Amino acid sequence: MKIAILSRSPRCYSTRRLREAAVRRGHEAKVFDTLKFTMSLEKEEPDLHYRGRRLRHYDAIIPRIGASITFYGLAVVRQFEQMGVFAANTSVGIAISRDKLRSMQVLSKHDIGMPATCFVRDSQDVMSAIDRIGGVPVILKLLEGTQGVGVILAESHKVAEAIIQTLHHANQNVLIQKFVKESQGCDIRAFVIGDRVVAAMRRRAAKGEFRSNVHRGGSVENVVLPDEYVRTAVRAAQIMGLAIAGVDMLESDEGPKVMEVNSSPGLEGIEKATGIDVAGEVISNIEERVLFPDVDLKQRLRLAAGYGVAEFTVHHLPELTGVALRDSHLAERNIQVLSIDRGNQMIPNPKGDDTIAEGDKLLCYGELSQLRALMPSPMPPKRRKAKKKAVNGK
Repeated sequence: MKIAILSRSPRCYSTRRLREAAVRRGHEAKVFDTLKFTMSLEKEEPDLHYRGRRLRHYDAIIPRIGASITFYGLAVVRQFEQMGVFAANTSVGIAISRDKLRSMQVLSKHDIGMPATCFVRDSQDVMSAIDRIGGVPVILKLLEGTQGVGVILAESHKVAEAIIQTLHHANQNVLIQKFVKESQGCDIRAFVIGDRVVAAMRRRAAKGEFRSNVHRGGSVENVVLPDEYVRTAVRAAQIMGLAIAGVDMLESDEGPKVMEVNSSPGLEGIEKATGIDVAGEVISNIEERVLFPDVDLKQRLRLAAGYGVAEFTVHHLPELTGVALRDSHLAERNIQVLSIDRGNQMIPNPKGDDTIAEGDKLLCYGELSQLRALMPSPMPPKRRKAKKKAVNGK
């Protein structure tokens, strides 16, 4: 297999390790400077040139896109995708993870622990936003910051307000986030590949510093994660659409709190802390996924007229609750259950003796008319109008 590693730093630890791991497993691997690509956009023939020469075919790419070149780097990854080349992380997943606000918005829809966060633009809303998340001290984060740069601890309302006003005047966007005091200057970095955490470390801030980033002088140690932290890390990466991710979590009294999901996590700290060949795990995952690429079921299966894919929660459905799959009569209604999501348990390709429980999420393929009958009823018109009236304040 031919693998292209997109990186502006061919000598950095992570890039070197990925290339070494690929070569050791019998692949041809080459590092390309992301900014040296030229994209050709023509009818039915998207193409790439590198340093003026047309790029040969590659089977897969590993994007190591730095924050400073996100826009152009994403364009290059998209071009590879349009050419049918497999990407270890997709352009969409990278784009979501790079935008701190967007990534928090995406996570907030799901049952994922995260520090209470606010985003404001009007300086008059700063005080109420801080009170809404539990008061000072608070963490202020620049949306464009990386490696701990642009992360500020504000210990009073006045300091927070002054900092935010100053940054707003400089056209900088700022997140206001609850300070998790019990984490005591530590956080967890879980390295997620596919559906598992292959390595994890605890990062501890240097004396007098609240940021635990290694680049800020923090120390690292190997850690074995409780199941709750493993599930949270894997789920957060999946929600972001990332197959390879570094998930940063705080250890709070309420359980894991996701701070960030990194699409280009460094390898040096975690490999040295854990002794695990993380680079080799990345290449192994790519080998498997190139052979068995992801399939968008909703796009593929809708080719059959009148059929589709839907997910619904079993709620107040006595004909399904507590019933074995074979006795649910779903098959007779041309509905195939592809998986059952039961909170901490996933049942893929469930069998006839698997029982459906209240609260289960069923992913199904079948006739749209039959699937529609299982969907929760839409909001009544009167309620919609009332809700709209409340939002408009009339």
